[in-house]
Amino acid sequence: MDLNQLNFNHLFYFWQVAKLGHLTRAAAELHTSQSAVSAQIRQLEERIGEDLFIREGRRLVLSDTGQLVLAYADDIFGLGQEMLGRLQGRSAGISRLRVGSVATMSRNYQENWIRPALIDPAVVLTLESGVLEGLLIRLAQHQLDVVLANETVPADPDRPFHCQFLGSQPISLVGPASKWASQRLRIPEDLDGVDIALPGPRHALRAQFDALCATAGVSPRLRAEVDDMALLRLIARDSGWLTVLPEVVVQDELRSGLLVVAGHSTTLQERFYAITTPRRHRIEVLDKLLSDTPKT
Repeated sequence: MDLNQLNFNHLFYFWQVAKLGHLTRAAAELHTSQSAVSAQIRQLEERIGEDLFIREGRRLVLSDTGQLVLAYADDIFGLGQEMLGRLQGRSAGISRLRVGSVATMSRNYQENWIRPALIDPAVVLTLESGVLEGLLIRLAQHQLDVVLANETVPADPDRPFHCQFLGSQPISLVGPASKWASQRLRIPEDLDGVDIALPGPRHALRAQFDALCATAGVSPRLRAEVDDMALLRLIARDSGWLTVLPEVVVQDELRSGLLVVAGHSTTLQERFYAITTPRRHRIEVLDKLLSDTPKT
């Protein structure tokens, strides 16, 4: 089979079905009939000479060949989406930067990191949040330019991501100034029985904190566990409980004196990373953000 015999329309239909896992949903997405989608995939299979899907009851499961073809289709159509995004920006005389961030990261940290882009009138930002794996899929398909995360990505030859360390911050014990201004607590020694709000189980810090307390034989009184840092900030401000979090989350409340740091932990650190994938072109605004000296 020569390249000029490959019908990219057939390949695009296959890509949609493989991503959605269902002919009916793919047909709806493509605004066509299920029989038309089936016909396109059948023609692609005839050209390739192998089955791309295996039927398991009502489900379509990718064959080994289908998995291989999907990996290349992700690159092909992901690059196509990237190209369109770049061209749209260039035609308007602007630079587009698409940033994804894990939902458990501090919004204040994200804003601090992108601040140089916020003051550049030639830059248009797209900001998304979600779970890390979903963001990495979009990054691999060139639908995002960078993902901000508080954990690294394991090495995988099929997904050549690059993790750049951006900085770290020690974890603090924060509480209302009216109650905690005159106290200095140790983490975790002084937390036994104390009302406390913590990052949720999905947060990179949670397992570390729980292990630290268990080792010390300390049992705080858990009042809330919160994945979203913006909500944890509000709880720290309004609940009266102590909260374990990076200071950047509540930087405004600390400056105003509404909250105070009741204790620090040098053992626990939240680390921040920028995850990218190999690009065939430069994104100047992203290169500038990545070249800034890491703040620790």
